[in-house]
Amino acid sequence: MTDHHLKEFAWGIANSKLPFLWIMRPDVVMGVETSSLPQEFLDEVKDRGYITSWCFQDQVLAHPSVGGFLTHCGWNSTLEAISSGMPTICWPFFAEQQTNCRYLCNTWKIGMEINHDVKRDDIKEIVMEMMEGEKGKEMRHKCLEWKKKATEATDLGGLSYNNFHKLVKEVLHENSA
Repeated sequence: MTDHHLKEFAWGIANSKLPFLWIMRPDVVMGVETSSLPQEFLDEVKDRGYITSWCFQDQVLAHPSVGGFLTHCGWNSTLEAISSGMPTICWPFFAEQQTNCRYLCNTWKIGMEINHDVKRDDIKEIVMEMMEGEKGKEMRHKCLEWKKKATEATDLGGLSYNNFHKLVKEVLHENSA
């Protein structure tokens, strides 16, 4: 992302007036080793925002106080969001991200896409809709349905569970031959 994008995201989140956790890698801005947010932003959100550089993403997504997930829609993040029952705010860049975004937003209806040309007012609006709006409420309900499907598939006897064990048996059989 560019420095401009970072600041637009920051002010859109701040202007929502909602509490947030922001995991921001130091190299998130293209061409900059350590990204920094404006001091005015940090002052504005000091009592309702926590910014850090790393977390156990699956644990954060599973926490009951988290209500939405801003993501580029990489495959691992997409799977973690679905298995946690977490609605997504999607901002894809490349590779599989656009396809995952399309499924999250248009097919499964558990995501909202941000325009590539990030504007703070759009960020505020989408965050507010996700957290307090009717569409966000509908998405949370659908997310719980998808979470249930993911759990059933990976539980003992589930389709993914069984297929994984078939694969392991085949690999072990091939290696022993």
